[in-house]
Amino acid sequence: MFKQVLSACVFVIVSSIASEARPYRSQQAPECNVIMPCDFSSSQTRQERDSRYSLQAYRSKQLTVTDAGGAVAAVNIAGARIVGGRPAGCPSSFCGCGASLRVFGRIVPELNLAANWLRFPRTSPAPGMVAARRGHVFVLEQHLGGDIWMAYDANSGGHSTRMHARSLRGYTVVNPRAMS
Repeated sequence: MFKQVLSACVFVIVSSIASEARPYRSQQAPECNVIMPCDFSSSQTRQERDSRYSLQAYRSKQLTVTDAGGAVAAVNIAGARIVGGRPAGCPSSFCGCGASLRVFGRIVPELNLAANWLRFPRTSPAPGMVAARRGHVFVLEQHLGGDIWMAYDANSGGHSTRMHARSLRGYTVVNPRAMS
């Protein structure tokens, strides 16, 4: 009988403890495409993805760019568009794989990991160069103003590959064609 009473007390105590169980990645900010584009897109509900895309469509109409001198200019970037999905043969986190296809025309397995792009020599931004950081890479296509570039951005959210405006803030620009 003592074991039953003790078991019941333990059960009551354990079940009365307030649980704060949450999904590992709950709601993401609409800017998750800019902050952490390579990961976490599959954990969002359809409604969250749809609202994010509509917000991105709204924001993609016009972007304010500030240069080092503090001058403000408006850049029209209505050309943002989805150009594909995950390329065949690429892993589920495919930004590095997509960038290697764009730059070299083939999959370079070592470059599937975004951080490995940082092994290339640093350079100044120019078309064909790659913006890299741990977690994401994209290929620079055309300068729009300030630190904003039109980019070929594989796995830019929702498992899509996009051509859209991206800021270089937080990224290191590397030259993948130069010998290191």
